[in-house]
Amino acid sequence: MRTTVNIDDRLLEFAKERAHERHLTLGEMLEEALQRYLMTPIVEEYPELPVFEGGGGFLPGIDPSSNSSLYDAMDEGEDWVKLR
Repeated sequence: MRTTVNIDDRLLEFAKERAHERHLTLGEMLEEALQRYLMTPIVEEYPELPVFEGGGGFLPGIDPSSNSSLYDAMDEGEDWVKLR
């Protein structure tokens, strides 16, 4: 079927280049792109993202302003950061 549409000049040039690279006619290229677009489901709802609501901080005896204190804590293992 033949039809007329208005397309931004830069977008049309890009589509022509991409069609040429893929050895397709411009019509084939546009038809494929439109099919992909129309077949993609529309997401009405987005999944709920987890929100961290807990506290946190350093264990007693760790001075966050002291490099040596932080390095010593890191050498002791991963339990140096306390999440509440």
